[in-house]
Amino acid sequence: ELVPSEPGGAVTPMHLLELATRQGADVDKLGKLMDLQLRWQADEARKAFGVALNSFKASAPTITKNKAVDFTSAKGRTHYKHATLDNVSGNIGAALAEVGIFHRWETEQLDGGLIRVTCILTHAMGHSEKVWLQASRDESGNKNNIQAVGSTVTYLQRYTLLAATGMAVQDQDDDGAGGQGTAKMTEAQKADWLASIEALEAQDAAVALWTKIAAACEAIGDVPAYSELHAAMARKRKALGAKL
Repeated sequence: ELVPSEPGGAVTPMHLLELATRQGADVDKLGKLMDLQLRWQADEARKAFGVALNSFKASAPTITKNKAVDFTSAKGRTHYKHATLDNVSGNIGAALAEVGIFHRWETEQLDGGLIRVTCILTHAMGHSEKVWLQASRDESGNKNNIQAVGSTVTYLQRYTLLAATGMAVQDQDDDGAGGQGTAKMTEAQKADWLASIEALEAQDAAVALWTKIAAACEAIGDVPAYSELHAAMARKRKALGAKL
């Protein structure tokens, strides 16, 4: 007799497999039950990943722009602030680990000189989700070839991790605005981005557009705009058959 061991008396595919084995079921039946068990485990892992990610977002760390860039070149002065990779990865990685999620990156050099970086989030139960972005080498300033590649990889690592976790970088001092940033994207700018998202027809174009949107939101420090545009892009990419 099969005695459920799961909470609430639920019978899992593993219990059925154990029962079938004791009853001498044929190989074909055992194989089907094993496939059912693997699908059940994958679904449980997916649900656990979702719960963990929601828990992370409920108490997500604040990521601030901790480094200023200021140099002058033949093209003029370049001056901006950004969050360094160690700042982004260190804070987000520690918070993810607390809920059983770990992150890593894969890097590829594609035809045409493009560099693709994929951020992979993996839960302790095995479910993984990934986000990838690609861009050309960063040849700004006086970088050599290796530095140009490294700069792009670092840039894409920051943005893929932010995109995978649904986070945005905030300004260091938001004048008491509760961590929401002080600068705001104009409604016209946001409307243009939303229109561009709605017009998307391919995944590659969506990835390229999101890189531009994320950079624009970080430059301004508008967290609400980032969240709204991220949600719009996620819906569009889901309609196109992928996750952001």
